Amino acid sequence: CLVGSEMCIRDRFIARKQIGCEDFTGKAGGEGITIAVLDTGISTHPDFGGRILAFRDFVNDMPYVYDDSGHGTHVCGIAAGNGLLSRGRYRGVAPGASLVVGKVLNEQGDGSVDAMLKGLSWILENKDRWKIRIVNISVGFGGTMPEKKEMLLRVKMEEAWEEGLLVVCAAGNNGPAPGSISYMGESPRLITVGCYDKERRSGKKSCEIYSARGREGVLYRKPDLVAPGTEIVSCNAFYRKAGARTQGAYTAKSGTSMATPMVSGCLALLLEKYPDLSKEQAKYRLLKGCVRLKEPDNLQGYGMLHVKRVLTDSV
Repeated sequence: CLVGSEMCIRDRFIARKQIGCEDFTGKAGGEGITIAVLDTGISTHPDFGGRILAFRDFVNDMPYVYDDSGHGTHVCGIAAGNGLLSRGRYRGVAPGASLVVGKVLNEQGDGSVDAMLKGLSWILENKDRWKIRIVNISVGFGGTMPEKKEMLLRVKMEEAWEEGLLVVCAAGNNGPAPGSISYMGESPRLITVGCYDKERRSGKKSCEIYSARGREGVLYRKPDLVAPGTEIVSCNAFYRKAGARTQGAYTAKSGTSMATPMVSGCLALLLEKYPDLSKEQAKYRLLKGCVRLKEPDNLQGYGMLHVKRVLTDSV
């Protein structure tokens, strides 16, 4: 699995161990399962092979596949990159899964409600055509958007859930205050992902310090679970400008945006193994397989993602 720091190999293996994904990708790495990603786009990085089934630009209406920010490419690599340019070293959690990508954020990572709504509608209209089972939204709004607009997005995201899609969204980086998760992320129907990597010793700022937290004293846990998010190495959208073939093919980024596609990738592996699972059953197995941390529920939810536990009967 693709977790860890390019500069600190020891930390890379600590992070891989954290999510129970050491050389473990299940049967065929999520083959036959499609993850839809709403983000800044995706580049034609070799690690995606021929697995980008569709691309639509809701920002600039460009007719070709591109990513002028790099964020979306990084997210897609964590979920489904095959690690071709690193000989598998930096492969994603589900390296056999297919991708459908909607560009809803601009070069700076900003986006409009209209673009997000159009992207979600596009996914719903084509979910059967491209066999979409999972929607990854690594966008944390966290109080930066008017409440009415957040309500519109939450309704649309919950509609996707009702249509049978597993919607996985980032908790956001506006923590650590209680209740710092966005209104959308608080939805009990969606899978909200925070980040946690306190065990890392790379000298970097651990992401649980800023990972958005749920409210205290509520009946359901938010975020639902956590995954590592500090200095995660994934596909670099601009690697061709970075020199030699493998120097600059990957880059490191941090945040709940990086933790979220680890969960989406795990769900792709689960649905490949058990294709008849309902969204409720898949979510149950995902959360049941988490490893509890010595942290408050409004930080960890059900605990740390553990891929092997989710995919086996050890839960």
